[in-house]
Amino acid sequence: MNIKHKAHPWHGIHPGNNTPDIVTAFIEIVPSDTVKYEIDKDSGYLKIDRPQKFSNMIPTLYGFIPRSYCAEKIAEYAATQSGKPVSKGDGDPLDICVLSERSVTHGDILLQAIPIGGFRLLDGGEADDKIIAVMKGDEFYRQWRDVSDCPESYINRLKHYFLTYKHLPSEKSICEITHVYGREEAHEVIRRAMADYQYHFGCQDDE
Repeated sequence: MNIKHKAHPWHGIHPGNNTPDIVTAFIEIVPSDTVKYEIDKDSGYLKIDRPQKFSNMIPTLYGFIPRSYCAEKIAEYAATQSGKPVSKGDGDPLDICVLSERSVTHGDILLQAIPIGGFRLLDGGEADDKIIAVMKGDEFYRQWRDVSDCPESYINRLKHYFLTYKHLPSEKSICEITHVYGREEAHEVIRRAMADYQYHFGCQDDE
C-alpha cells in the first residue's frame, strides 16, 4: 500500500515558483477565530497559542510563507531600513496578512497570495515583519497593487491589532511599528527571509 504523509506546512511546502510576486501562504487563523492558533514547529499541526485578549480579532487571514525564516538577513535589513538597533529576527517563518473579500471560515489551508507591501514590527527589539498581500484572483482586492492603494484606515486597523493583541490595557507594550512599506520592499523582505531559511535549514527544492 502506498502510504502518503502530510507535508510539514513550514518545511514541506514550496513557497511557489513565482516568488516574491506570488507566494504560497499557509493560513493559521482567520478573522472569526477567538483563539490564536499557530503552527507547532515540531509536528506541523496547528496548536492553540492563547485566547485572543478582549475584543481583539485578526482583521485578515493570517499565516506565514513556507520555507521562510526571520534571522540575520531580516534583522540586518530591519536595522538598515528603520535606523534602529535590531538584535535579531524573531526566529519564526515570515508572517503574512492576506486580504480577501470572501469569508474563509477556518485556517490550516493553503492559498496563493500577491504581496503588496508590509510593515516592520519590532517585538522586544527583534524583527517581526508582517507582509500584506491580496488573495490571488480576489474580485475586489486584486485592484490593489501596492500598499499605497489601501485606505489608511485599513492599515491602521492592522497596525492596532499587532500593537495590542499580546497585551492587557495595563501592560506596557514592547512592540513598535517603525513604518509601513510598499511592494518592492516587501519583495526584498521575502527574498531575505527565504535566504535566511536556506542558510539555517538548507532545504533543497524537489527535483
